[in-house]
Amino acid sequence: MHWQEAEREFADDVVARETLPRTFERSAERNADRTAQRYKGGVYDRSLVSEGVVPPAADGEYADVTYDEMRGIVRRLAAGFRELGVDGDTRVALYAQTRMEWAQTDFAVLAAGAVVTTVYASSSPSQVRYLLEDPGATVVVVENRDLLDEVLAVAGDLSHDLDAVVSFDDVDADELDFGDGSDGSGDASGGDGDASGGDGDDTALGADDVYTLGAVHELGAEAFDAEAYEGWIDAVDVDDLASLIYTSGTTGKPKGVRLTHANFRDNVSQCYRRFADRPDRDPDVPGIAAESTTLSFLPLAHVFERMAGHYMMFAAGATVGYAESPDTLREDFGLVRPTTTTSVPRVYEKLYDAIREQASESPVKERIFEWAVDVGRAHHEADSPGPLLDAKRAVADRLVFSSVRDAIGGNVDFFISGGGSLSAELCALYHGMDLPILEGYGLTETSPVISVNPPEAPKVGTIGPPVVDTEIAIDDTVVGEEVADLAGDVGELLVRGPQVTDGYWNRPDATADAFTEAGRLPSDAVTAGTPPEDRDGDPDEPWFHTGDIVQLRPDGYIAFRERAKQLLVLSTGKNVAPGPIEDRFAANEFVEQCVVLGDSQKFVSALIVPNFERLAAWAETRGIDLPGDREGICRDERVRERIQTEVDRVNEEFEPYERIKRFKLVAEEFTEENDLLTPTMKKKRRNILDRFADEVELIYDEE
Repeated sequence: MHWQEAEREFADDVVARETLPRTFERSAERNADRTAQRYKGGVYDRSLVSEGVVPPAADGEYADVTYDEMRGIVRRLAAGFRELGVDGDTRVALYAQTRMEWAQTDFAVLAAGAVVTTVYASSSPSQVRYLLEDPGATVVVVENRDLLDEVLAVAGDLSHDLDAVVSFDDVDADELDFGDGSDGSGDASGGDGDASGGDGDDTALGADDVYTLGAVHELGAEAFDAEAYEGWIDAVDVDDLASLIYTSGTTGKPKGVRLTHANFRDNVSQCYRRFADRPDRDPDVPGIAAESTTLSFLPLAHVFERMAGHYMMFAAGATVGYAESPDTLREDFGLVRPTTTTSVPRVYEKLYDAIREQASESPVKERIFEWAVDVGRAHHEADSPGPLLDAKRAVADRLVFSSVRDAIGGNVDFFISGGGSLSAELCALYHGMDLPILEGYGLTETSPVISVNPPEAPKVGTIGPPVVDTEIAIDDTVVGEEVADLAGDVGELLVRGPQVTDGYWNRPDATADAFTEAGRLPSDAVTAGTPPEDRDGDPDEPWFHTGDIVQLRPDGYIAFRERAKQLLVLSTGKNVAPGPIEDRFAANEFVEQCVVLGDSQKFVSALIVPNFERLAAWAETRGIDLPGDREGICRDERVRERIQTEVDRVNEEFEPYERIKRFKLVAEEFTEENDLLTPTMKKKRRNILDRFADEVELIYDEE
């Protein structure tokens, strides 16, 4: 039986159509004694710890919560939120980093019947105000005192009242500023308040309206009734709204995507069918099961981690460990020892840079590492490696790859990549080290997964075939003749399936723009994939426009090309996709970041952030005395010549009109902190162009 047929016919307790809180309850029942969550000590002032709900973890070590214990926490939190007035008409904003309490609160709020709306922890005050105002969130759950202060600072500017604010961490209400000239006068427990304005004002937020999560748990422990709890879950329908997730805003103001319980739950089933330890698989092919462990560090405010690293893992009965931060990943990998994890391409790039840096402590080690990488990649790409290449691969594994795997816990079966385009070269390097990356694709509007590579048949350079019950169409009217030589069909990807949103919150105009009329497609559009059995390919169902240019290959796999809005249209009329060019620098040792430019210009150019550490090592081995500051290094002609060599190598792989003709080196890295990357590490091209407008002008004025 072909794996795709087996995937479609696969039946399991995890494959179901039900609400998210019901999924969690059933999984907790099946996996009561298994470890559900792992949390790190010495990182937060957890109110659940101070209230005795969970024991403290030793500093720098992880402690465990079983499914039975997590179920108890979720149930009592749900009852506590109901005591605060949360019900089916409430929208609760979650404003925090990814951590154990985020997951518990999410399931609790959903069980209470409410809708969860998310706010990135890195949001600016104006963004926080918008992300509370637009959905009309009346209860806000924050991570700590700093984010609580942010909420209090904007609360008075909202057109609606906040009923309560809850903090994961302990806070001192005596120090809070409520914006009315008074400070708090309680212990931030809210235990004596009625969450309706404790200062006698029916609209103002006061000390009695501020709670810790531990205090909410205590309220729930006193009020919990099992029959009432079951009634809350039963009252929620699969087609009810579960969450509003706001697009990360690479262009324009974020839109709130409406995602129902069914949207999320169907996508969990679709992805689990692809990744589960199915009986048709070879036992050596890894999958996701109750025995799996993941390390969660991407923002849970983003749809990718929310579905793949949260809902799917808990549905499977797997263990979810929470990293301290993206800066401690190597340490946390070693402590949690995950079998899989989800991440975005930028993290895989940084992890590879760290691996290479460690391997370059001496010229000999560096040569061995580069040799091993070449061998690993050649072995992976060979249809029939042969005894000599097999032997070389065994030596490379003993000298290099085994140490790399041990450095990240020694237990990883595979990585999952999404949220952006992954360099095919970098992906092949990981496969060569026996750390396969399974790249997938999706959007917030599709809950998110549309396609992903299967563990038994991954193809580097693709985003896999569509998941089951998903129809896709290719509209080639948006691309030019430059793609004519590509095998398969190239154009904008359109999709429909049970995981697709029905539209945007309070934005009927944007909703209308995002969908076709009554399922209408261009007459020559190519369709593929499989309609859900219970829908049977309804011809009147609208198609969602992804806005992405893809290639549907003859083998049924999809290759990502570029965001349609990011295609560069040169003044010569040629269309250039910047993504594939930028991806070719992902594994480059001298280039940290690259953004390709050229829209409405005669030629393609680039802004390049060098890898200053590697340049310093290169200069030292050659006796070159570089300037002491990064700006000076970027102006150094010897450095420019070295980077030019790397640009020339990349240029050889592209058509003449796609090649980088000129570039400028810039000293400032693109980060989330300087607003040049989104929270999921996608480049904000408009912001980059504004920040480096002078450099771009010089590139094109030099003619």
